[in-house]
Amino acid sequence: MSDDVDGVLAGVGPRLRELRKRRGATLTALSEATGIPISTLSRLESGHRKPGLELLLPLARAHQVSIDELVGAPADLDPRVHPQPITRNGVTIVPLTRKPGGLQAFKQILPAGLTDGRDPEPRSHEGYHWLYVLKGRLRLLLGDQDVVLAEGEAAEFDTHLPHWFGNADERAVEFLSILGPQGERMHIKARFRPDES
Repeated sequence: MSDDVDGVLAGVGPRLRELRKRRGATLTALSEATGIPISTLSRLESGHRKPGLELLLPLARAHQVSIDELVGAPADLDPRVHPQPITRNGVTIVPLTRKPGGLQAFKQILPAGLTDGRDPEPRSHEGYHWLYVLKGRLRLLLGDQDVVLAEGEAAEFDTHLPHWFGNADERAVEFLSILGPQGERMHIKARFRPDES
């Protein structure tokens, strides 16, 4: 094994210990979250065990960092995200984050004329959602509410509440969509204020 690889592997243990301590996690808690035995975690952190991909993947997920961060990839790597747009049923989704777990950000583009008369089908799931309209008007069904968000408006909601969003009219709409695990929220809040009349 080359000196470069040995040097990289030697730095993983201290980095793992620092990440765990920064999060205030114990070896026991990390073991429960990853399924990796406590003794293996201890040997990894002390440098007595070489990390393999089967150990690094669950640890990166548990610490919510990339594997590059775990192994100490050079900081001068290109920080830009090179998204690969996905298009389904005319809707384009551009992923804006590349870190596994935690908050996930997307730019979504709904083309003009996508309102085709179909009834919306609100759904619910684990997590929290934040929307910000960049261009056009976005219709949001949230529980019993039917709201139209214009350019520059945002909405934030618990995804356990049945929800659906789409074009508010025949024009295209572009918006940012940020999804997070349950309990992890953005700091900007859009609150519903009932009419006081």
